[in-house]
Amino acid sequence: MEEYLQPTYFIDSDHPAVIEFANRNSKSGETEIQKAVCLYYAVRDGIRYNPYSIEPLKESMKASSVLNKGHGYCVAKAVLLAACARSQKIPARLGFADVKNHLNTKRLEELMGTDVFVYHGYTELFLTNKWVKATPAFNLTLCNNFNVKPLEFGGTKDSIFHPFDKSGNKHMEYVKDHGTFADLPWDKALAEMMKCYPVYFEDLERRSKDFSTEALKENQ
Repeated sequence: MEEYLQPTYFIDSDHPAVIEFANRNSKSGETEIQKAVCLYYAVRDGIRYNPYSIEPLKESMKASSVLNKGHGYCVAKAVLLAACARSQKIPARLGFADVKNHLNTKRLEELMGTDVFVYHGYTELFLTNKWVKATPAFNLTLCNNFNVKPLEFGGTKDSIFHPFDKSGNKHMEYVKDHGTFADLPWDKALAEMMKCYPVYFEDLERRSKDFSTEALKENQ
């Protein structure tokens, strides 16, 4: 379990900014579960989800970098939650899966050329002697703009994307599991993304400045 408590290059749980953020947002929790839940919501709603933020820079995926920017995509937010948990002595690791997202925006889907998100990331926390999945990707405002139920986390059960939206339409499907890791397998994940989404990485001008507003316009 020790490897899931130690800081790494990406999960830099020893960074002063990460420690301060984690301390500030977990101080109301008396138990490990309560602290974990507090951290989950701090990352989910305090860091804006931005799928246009992926860049082939190793430094950009460090938890402290994500915290400094205040936004990131699913993997970036999962890395930050893992770092916050480790700073509070809660074992944490990263999990990855390819998912089919039925609630994509037209612009993003055109850039990606598909509705399959490869290496979608989530966090696993070791609480009450078991690993529990936590997915802090979509912040509350974005969920409302997409007409999707926000994903809640209570610390005792897996929290992964709902299969349906508020209207009963398909929301997300997990299609391939890549397993769990003590640190971010960035080179492997980046290579797969660049292979699957060549236009996304080539056409920077078409990336949106505000994914949440884009979602709202399409779902009004």
